[in-house]
Amino acid sequence: MNGFGNEFSSEDPRCPGALPDGQNNPQVCPYGLYAEQLSGSAFTCPRPTNKRSWLYRILPSVKHKPFTPVYCGNITESWNEVEPDPNQLRWLPFTIPKSLDKKVDFVSGLNTICGAGDAKSRNGIGIHMYTCNTSMTDRCFNNSDGDFLIVPQQGNLLITTEFGKMMVEPNEICVIQQGMRFTVDVYGETRGYILEVYGAHFELPDLGPIGANGLANPRDFQCPAAWYEDRTVHTGYTVINKYQGKLFSCQQDFSPFNVVAWHGNYTPYKYNLEKFMAINAVAFDHADPSIFTVLTAKSTRPGVAIADFVIFPPRWGVAENTFRPPYYHRNCMSEFMGLIKGHYEAKEEGFLPGGGSLHSMMTPHGPDAYCFEKNSMADLEPERVAEGTMAFMFESSFSMAVTKWALETCQRLDKTYYQCWEPLRSHFNPNFRPSHK
Repeated sequence: MNGFGNEFSSEDPRCPGALPDGQNNPQVCPYGLYAEQLSGSAFTCPRPTNKRSWLYRILPSVKHKPFTPVYCGNITESWNEVEPDPNQLRWLPFTIPKSLDKKVDFVSGLNTICGAGDAKSRNGIGIHMYTCNTSMTDRCFNNSDGDFLIVPQQGNLLITTEFGKMMVEPNEICVIQQGMRFTVDVYGETRGYILEVYGAHFELPDLGPIGANGLANPRDFQCPAAWYEDRTVHTGYTVINKYQGKLFSCQQDFSPFNVVAWHGNYTPYKYNLEKFMAINAVAFDHADPSIFTVLTAKSTRPGVAIADFVIFPPRWGVAENTFRPPYYHRNCMSEFMGLIKGHYEAKEEGFLPGGGSLHSMMTPHGPDAYCFEKNSMADLEPERVAEGTMAFMFESSFSMAVTKWALETCQRLDKTYYQCWEPLRSHFNPNFRPSHK
């Protein structure tokens, strides 16, 4: 079903009329189902921001054994594991475990790179990588802390949710919002990025002077149609819950994907990045990367995001008398970049698909020496930029803390990164005289 934030209604075609007529929780629901509301906002939020869905299910989610703590692996919210590091950081492609060595599914393959804030106070973010090689079997995941924005880089994900199924491929994204249970099937070696936000939901950015249309259009977002399974699991079904930065699990004897029908505006959804309508400079100068924002999670300060998801898609470069690649920059925001495919224009070597970089707030960054020299002398003809490439950025107003796993354990940190700027040389000419126009 298409649309961003719409009021949807869906029922599995095997059970026509499963949605109650004219009310949310009748005394007896059709087909003997249970009514259960999933709230993504406070009851009293203003109507434009009020998020909730009603689920009509074979058994309610409350029927389970008590939660108990489980091993968290490399997922963490401990932001003081190591000393702060303001350096430019870059990671080589993160290693995907081989299935012959160890079976790793989506949850056990979660690894936290950096983050800030606190899930308990509902204000913060986390950035994770997932690297896995096997599907989840009789277990699902539920994030009580926040929303997951998932960016596949290698391998398709078949994500089964309480709302239905979604196939998410590289160059697509999906968002699983707070509290939604899901399981992930994979088809071999699989890798991708996750942006987690606490305390806010993703929304489309305001367009301002752009007008009514452009960037990511609401009609291109998709959410799943209802699908259920009525399956008893005598050996036990495991629900894994991320709660206050820790993992817990409980057991139940039935599949959680037993929702026969649902309606509401609080859903998982996906989006194909190829549908993004890019806007760019057509006269001179390099526009700020905010023009490439797909989704934003707003803070309470106007114009300041907890996190933005920004992409750098294939597009035309036509600006005149302009250094066209990204400019040198120090930013009051933190910037984590990843690469889904291709070669990023500002760093064609070293920044590779499946890797990443972090430029913390006020840490200088910009094109490497080769990119600067080449583009300073280039003939400025209209040209295609980033053809065959899709890079993205998680940008945040939080000052990121990097985990011990990212700095040490994963052994993918590129300690030579700073060297890409070492060949930059002075072009200063004190005898230069500007021409008068």
